[in-house]
Amino acid sequence: MRTEQLEYIAAVTRLGSLRRAAEELRLSQPALSETVRNLERELGVDLLERKRSGATMSAEGRELLPHIVGVLEAVDRLRSAAGEQHRISRMVRVGTVNAATVPLLIPAVEDFRAAHPVTQVEVVGAQQSDIHRALSEGGFDLGLVNHLDGDDTPAGFESTQLLHGRPVVCLRPDSALAARTCVSVDDLLAQPLIAMRTGYVMNRFVHRLLDGRGSSFAYSTDGAEMGKLMVAEGLGVTVLPDFSVVGDPLERQGTLTHRPIEGDSTRVLLMLQRRKAESVPRAARDLHEVFVRRARQLGGTLTPASTPLDPASAPPLAPALDPPG
Repeated sequence: MRTEQLEYIAAVTRLGSLRRAAEELRLSQPALSETVRNLERELGVDLLERKRSGATMSAEGRELLPHIVGVLEAVDRLRSAAGEQHRISRMVRVGTVNAATVPLLIPAVEDFRAAHPVTQVEVVGAQQSDIHRALSEGGFDLGLVNHLDGDDTPAGFESTQLLHGRPVVCLRPDSALAARTCVSVDDLLAQPLIAMRTGYVMNRFVHRLLDGRGSSFAYSTDGAEMGKLMVAEGLGVTVLPDFSVVGDPLERQGTLTHRPIEGDSTRVLLMLQRRKAESVPRAARDLHEVFVRRARQLGGTLTPASTPLDPASAPPLAPALDPPG
């Protein structure tokens, strides 16, 4: 067994494709495939499930992945101790539904990179179901997802609540609704509504809020970032967690504002998730700790997801989330 065989299988798992892994590793695809098959024969286990759409870790491979990662980290530690100057840099992959990008995600990544200058951070926007699948298969190290208060957390993941907030209506300051302290459902129905696509928590929330009263949305899009841009361009209004609007550059520039929803007390939770495993890559552990520390600085409630929260005792995300008077 050779170290590069383990590095190859880790690359295939991360990229989800023999072809993409071969391109990154600068190998021919047949050579990479044969190397992986040699490792499988030596271990007596099929590490990959090969499909037309790409290669993913098999169930047996997922069980062995923590051990593979552990070996690679041990080799890195050995190289570092020996004073190797060209240490192989690792990558940490974060899947996100594009929530709290400016107040939390970007500062956390900046802090992490300052302490890990040779480790690349790849941030990938995706729906919650895709993030969970990639976490299970080893494609993502960490996932940032929204939950509505009371949602069950999926089995097989360690979940940490980073922030809690509330759904708000995101609109332009020159909108007629901006003169109000809160926005009613009737107000929403009178506006072109930009919804998140099916699969996003805020899509589910808006359907529940409207309770069948709206026939259709004017627009739908992937993630908060595109939704905010569409609002800024005057296409309509959207509903997002407050922690995805407060502090956004468009809000700081006066292009966007937000208002609470009349009569609604729903809480949205920003969760940091990772696959349960005996061995977690050091870089992923460190980035996880940075997210938790940054969330604490923002005033988020750092309570294990399995512990019920008392809404009366939970502090708000930050004073800036109070609606303008």
